[in-house]
Amino acid sequence: MTGGDAGEIVYLDHNATTPVAPEVLEAMLPYLRTAYGNPSSDHPIGRHARAAVEGAREQVAALLGASPDEIIFTSGGTESSNLAIFGTAATAPPGRRRIITSSVEHPATVSPCERLEANGWAVTRVPVTRAGLLELTSATAALTQDVALCTMLLAQNETGALLPLDDLAREAHEAGAIVHADGAQAIGKIPVSVEDLGVDLLSVAGHKCYAPKGIGALYVRRGAPLAPFLVGAGQERGLRPGTENVAGIVGLGAACELARSRLARDSARIGVHRHELLTALLAAVPGLVCHTPLDASLPNTLFVSFPGVRGTDLLARAPGVAASTGSACHSGEETPSATLIAMGVAPEVALSAVRLSLGRDTTGDEIALAADLLAAAYHQAREERSASEKSKRGEESR
Repeated sequence: MTGGDAGEIVYLDHNATTPVAPEVLEAMLPYLRTAYGNPSSDHPIGRHARAAVEGAREQVAALLGASPDEIIFTSGGTESSNLAIFGTAATAPPGRRRIITSSVEHPATVSPCERLEANGWAVTRVPVTRAGLLELTSATAALTQDVALCTMLLAQNETGALLPLDDLAREAHEAGAIVHADGAQAIGKIPVSVEDLGVDLLSVAGHKCYAPKGIGALYVRRGAPLAPFLVGAGQERGLRPGTENVAGIVGLGAACELARSRLARDSARIGVHRHELLTALLAAVPGLVCHTPLDASLPNTLFVSFPGVRGTDLLARAPGVAASTGSACHSGEETPSATLIAMGVAPEVALSAVRLSLGRDTTGDEIALAADLLAAAYHQAREERSASEKSKRGEESR
């Protein structure tokens, strides 16, 4: 549990952000206190900072199965995906002006694609099934000779669904296209190997894997054509100029090393807790709908609809549970989740959805408590709605 103004809260919003791991904070502190050098400075303090950056580069590369020189540090997942998409578009030959993406992408991919589309590019958005899985046949059929880039999520941030990028990457390369994976939600939750996936570019977001906010990375396969969209000095192979965020980079490296050492056991335990949570909710909430494809998803994610109750109303009645409705990165408006609509879910069902995302420190006691709080909030909301409707009918009959 985490402390808050209202007391102890069960935190089930790890897909929105994760806490900084204690080991990560400990690794960062020297670079926030005494090891303050600029990595570009040619004196001992600067060289110490440079060594820290390169050590972190090795740690990130080891988690991804990449070479250290293929890792470019950025400010986060959004910048990484923007660099991948705009950087590839800038180097594409004149005959390739099409992008293949999915219908359930994060705004960090959606918005760059829309901007390119406004500038004359064609964008093909591959549909997903009712289970939220990519229609692979449609994706491969779209890989014509005018495609420059195939850019898709590795793991969907709301449903947790995994997209089969390894199969798609082979087809895309045969068509002469570059492949970018948004790995922000996947890194640290499931094994990710850039070689097994066959991707050319892969985005990493530090704050999704127990590193701080404001740091990320982009894997760039050797030889992959990519142009910077920021200009300045020559840091990060000239692809991301600017003085490096040394403490953040060290934190990301430490987080990747930590994930590498405990990924298997964390995933197994979290998967058990997710099953316990779903089982409890199904028993307590009649008609609960699960939108997460449990056999092909992140082990920590559960996207469920509480029938007849809006997700925002439910969470307002359960202040002891921190969770999200729709996508945490762009929520706020009372509109159905675009992901669920793309899956063919009815708007009223989509509006009742809540995303519950577990973390490595989530306990069985917290799961039991969260299930009780959510079930109580659901029944309270249904009773209030029923009373309101009954009162309204009484007034109309007068």
